[in-house]
Amino acid sequence: MSETTQVTWLTQEAFDRLKDELARLEGAGRAEVTERIATARDEGDLKENGGYHAAREEQAKQEARIRELKVKLRNVQVGVPLDDGVVEPGMVVTATVAGDELVFLLGSREIAGSADIDVFSPTSPLGAAINGCTVGDTVTYTTPTGTEITVVISGAKPFIG
Repeated sequence: MSETTQVTWLTQEAFDRLKDELARLEGAGRAEVTERIATARDEGDLKENGGYHAAREEQAKQEARIRELKVKLRNVQVGVPLDDGVVEPGMVVTATVAGDELVFLLGSREIAGSADIDVFSPTSPLGAAINGCTVGDTVTYTTPTGTEITVVISGAKPFIG
């Protein structure tokens, strides 16, 4: 079975932030949690040692985040997409969705913290429905609750930041 690799579009700022987070987690973050585990282990009986179990759980979460960041950063596109009117990750989309005009960025949730704009993932129902559309297209998609929503694309411009 072949697996398709999802490319994640990121702003330069988001890319730099994720690289810094990965470096911190792999360096000082690992050292800190390893030290907490060692300190808790020295307290004795591991079966009833809440500090030890909490530190091990934190270590597991941290290692999962490291794996997630490595995958994202391995399959990333940084920069400004072409201004060709095609809806794709990295574009600010203006669309009428169920009768309401929305302006949002189609991109990774990792950008949401640094951008002052709503961000929709390309894998969300709305994002998947409009990805690849062009200005003037009308599409419909089905929400998780089964409602059919009509979307009219009226604009798609590169996100500048």
